[in-house]
Amino acid sequence: MAAQITHGDGFIAALDQSGGSTPGALRLYGIPDTAYTGEAEMFALMHDMRVRIMTSPAFTGAQVLGAILFENTMDGQAAGTPVPAFLWKRGVVPFLKVDKGLEAEKDGVSLMKPMPDLDALLARAVSLGVFGTKMRSTINLPSQDGIAAIVKQQFEVAGQIAGHGLMPIIEPEVLIKSPDKAGAEAILRTEILKQLDALPDGQQVMLKLTIPATADFYRELTQHDRVARVVALSGGYSRTEACRRLAANHGMIASFSRALTEGLQHSMSDAEFNAALASAIAEIYQASTQKV
Repeated sequence: MAAQITHGDGFIAALDQSGGSTPGALRLYGIPDTAYTGEAEMFALMHDMRVRIMTSPAFTGAQVLGAILFENTMDGQAAGTPVPAFLWKRGVVPFLKVDKGLEAEKDGVSLMKPMPDLDALLARAVSLGVFGTKMRSTINLPSQDGIAAIVKQQFEVAGQIAGHGLMPIIEPEVLIKSPDKAGAEAILRTEILKQLDALPDGQQVMLKLTIPATADFYRELTQHDRVARVVALSGGYSRTEACRRLAANHGMIASFSRALTEGLQHSMSDAEFNAALASAIAEIYQASTQKV
C-alpha cells in the first residue's frame, strides 16, 4: 500500500462526505431531501451511491490509487465484503476521514473540533485494514496566527495517528473564495515546512492542499523527504477547471470529491453510470499523471 500511494500513477478518490455535506451530495446525485427521513436513511442512500462507484468496472487501482472513506462507509460492506478489504482487493488503498467537523471561524481560520474518541476509531481502522487517515481544517484569511494554529493542530493529531501505524493526510484547505488566497498560501507553505522539518526521523505525512494560485507553488513540499505524497482537493472548482489547474502543478495528484462525482445521477442505467464514471476517472487520471 505504501509503495502504491508514494510512487503509483493515479489519484485518490474522496468518498468521505459527512453529515453536513451529504444532503448536498445527494441532491447533486438527483436524490432530493424529501426522499429520506432522518440521518440513518440519508446515510444509507449515500452508502448505496458510494458502493455503486466502488463496484464500477473503472474503479480499480489501475487509475484510482486510493479512496478516502467516511466512518459509516468503512464499517459497511460492498458486494458482501467489508469496504476496506473490498477496495484493496481491487487494488485501491483505503483511507478514513477522522475529523469531526470544524469550529467557528476565528483569526481567519476554522480549527478542527476535538476528537476525544480518536484512538478507538484509529484502532478500529487498523483492524479493518485501513492504510491512512484524512482530517480537514479551513483557511479563509492570510492570518499568520490563525494559519500557524491550523498547521500546529494538524501535525499534533498526525503524530497521534502515526502512533497507530497509519499514514496521516493533513488537509489545511485554503478556501477558493478567500479574498487573498495567494497570501494565505504563502503563510501556509512556510508553516508546513517548519512542521515538516521538526518531524521525527523516518516519519512521513501526506498533504492535501487547495490547488495553488501560482503553478508549482508547492513544489518544495512535493520534494520534501518527510512528505509521502501531495494531493489536491477540487475545492468547489468544476472538474474541467480543477483538472486544468492541477495539470500545471508537477508532483501533485488529485484527491477530488465533487469533481469526481460531477454529472453522476441516481436515475442513470448501470451502463450510463459506468461510462460517465469511467470518463471522469480518465480525465482526473490524466491531469494527475501527464503534466504539461
